[in-house]
Amino acid sequence: MKKRNIGFVLIPLVLAIGIVGGIFIGKYLTVSKFSPAEAKLRTVIDLIDSEYVDKIDVDSLLTTVIPDMLAGLDPHSVYFDAEQLKAANEDMEGHFSGVGVSFQIVGDTVVVVDVIAGGPAEKVGLLNGDKIVAANDSVLTGKKATQENVFKTLRGEKGSKVSLKVKRSNTDSLLDFEVVRDDIPVNSVDAVYMIDSDKGIGYLKVSKFGRNTFEEFFMALSQLASRGAESYIIDLRGNSGGYLDQVIMMANEFLPDDRIIVSTNGKQKENRSMAVSDGNGHFQDKKVIVLIDEYSASASEIFAGAIQDNDRGVVVGRRSFGKGLVQHQIELPDSSAIRLTVARYFTPSGRCIQKPYERGEDGKYMLDIVDRFEHGEFYSADSIKLDKSKVFLTNSGRKVFGGGGIMPDIFVAEDTTGYSSYYVNVSNKGLITKYAFQVAEKYHSLTQNVKTLDELERLLPRDQTLLEGFVDYAAKNGVPARWYYINKSRQQIINLLKAQIARNVLGYSGLIQMLNKEDATIKKALETLEDDAIVKVLQP
Repeated sequence: MKKRNIGFVLIPLVLAIGIVGGIFIGKYLTVSKFSPAEAKLRTVIDLIDSEYVDKIDVDSLLTTVIPDMLAGLDPHSVYFDAEQLKAANEDMEGHFSGVGVSFQIVGDTVVVVDVIAGGPAEKVGLLNGDKIVAANDSVLTGKKATQENVFKTLRGEKGSKVSLKVKRSNTDSLLDFEVVRDDIPVNSVDAVYMIDSDKGIGYLKVSKFGRNTFEEFFMALSQLASRGAESYIIDLRGNSGGYLDQVIMMANEFLPDDRIIVSTNGKQKENRSMAVSDGNGHFQDKKVIVLIDEYSASASEIFAGAIQDNDRGVVVGRRSFGKGLVQHQIELPDSSAIRLTVARYFTPSGRCIQKPYERGEDGKYMLDIVDRFEHGEFYSADSIKLDKSKVFLTNSGRKVFGGGGIMPDIFVAEDTTGYSSYYVNVSNKGLITKYAFQVAEKYHSLTQNVKTLDELERLLPRDQTLLEGFVDYAAKNGVPARWYYINKSRQQIINLLKAQIARNVLGYSGLIQMLNKEDATIKKALETLEDDAIVKVLQP
């Protein structure tokens, strides 16, 4: 891939390595002369250590105090102990060491839903649908079938070995596999496909902004372009953020020369900076739709804001989370770390989309999503509370608002038409997932060579047969048939059954593709690309 430098104004190096959304680069600590308050704290700690009646581990005491201290600043300054930090960083650094499978816990069983191509598990012959019942003589069934236990058991040092006992559907005896752990890539782009080949529309879903996200993103765009894509739907729903340099490079691909992507402003000079497009993006002439929802935060909002404020594309969905704060990660001597808010970021129009918060009230802050739901914001754009005093203008003069997330250009209400008490009951009990696994297992011999969703759908039972089979299964598992409510949720249940079956056969991408078929936001995005009046906005 051709390497390029995006134009940076004001401290370019710092902005290139700065990150937003909770994953950041460490800096060296400096020691300054104690202030009176700092001296007071030191005195209290020394008194506890020397005079308190019981023996106290001062380090442990500080570990409990530091999180509360940071929580009193803002909702995004946090503390991680060494183990928490390692786990959090693994998810964003692009790889970890393990066996190379994605799994799902069905009932009390660990089921392999995707064997990573080229990974250690594939090399020894593990298959989708295999049930891992033990690892290194540790049982992974029943109460021990938890995500925490599975992660601890399957992940480990590169080059180390783990012995697995596996139950496969075509044999009664357990199979033994010895897997040598290796580096496993952590993907950020979960699904890439032509959602409408006839109209040249490509789709890609980005789940996070990790260390390798831009590389994955560029490869996905290029793959779609080679298949005739002229328009792109970029799905950032549920994406809570990540590395800032990655989102800057992603936005740069779509923007003409000399357009602001994002700026930051903090107390220290190194935290005041700006990123500007360099005009070398490969997709400047392509149409862009960006999908967001209430869980799209931080770097997701930077991307959506850059596209919206530069009038480069159309943002579709629901109002985003509203995180406009930048954190830096600072490692402490014991390998723990704090992520400290050091700046605010601003979209090209100059707006900070950080929603209001009160110091020490992070619980109330996180319940903002619940408040939005209760006020009807998910169902009506008229219920959305925007701060009309914070008005900004896009390049073409359209009004946008700060202080509370990114408001989409086209609002799409949450679709609850298929909700019923029956649907809620079977969902809460996990019955849809469990039955879908049974169906996938039953048809395994037919579907093991299936590569596409269309191929899979041709092999599945008819919708009514699938639904009736599920209703019988649910009745045997404590949810009696109530056909009035079943019929109300008919399409919802069938779609989710097919999506979970697709996940078992085709991996997570299959699940996304199946869900998208009946997704209201996807349908609106496709309609938008057909609207001549709106398409004018999409012209670069």
